[in-house]
Amino acid sequence: MARKQDEDTDNDVRLDKWLWAARFFKTRSMAHDAINGGKVFVGGFRAKPSRSVEVGQEILITTDRGRFTVVVEKLSAARGSATVASTLYRETDESKQQREQVSEMHRLAKMTAPSERPNSHDRKILRRLKEGN
Repeated sequence: MARKQDEDTDNDVRLDKWLWAARFFKTRSMAHDAINGGKVFVGGFRAKPSRSVEVGQEILITTDRGRFTVVVEKLSAARGSATVASTLYRETDESKQQREQVSEMHRLAKMTAPSERPNSHDRKILRRLKEGN
């Protein structure tokens, strides 16, 4: 009887454990906090950390590295290497394109930003431009 329960738990992986094992978050508590903070949606609905993950589910994850839409390929509650973690999910093409566009916009914004703060003369000129004199 106890063996049957162990087999069932192998198929039940908590969402926070899976996100940690798939290396979206450094620690399980960070994954837990992100889920509670509304940064993770499963099937279009806000999830709870204890929710079971199933193969084929679509998960929307927002991290500091960007927004990922992934489809669960495999289940794992153990954190492994990055190559093993990348086999746990498949990122959608739309998600990849959207993240590339966002990174390109950030790159262009950095290029147009001034390299240093304005000095007193520059601030005087900016003030005149803003006031319209």
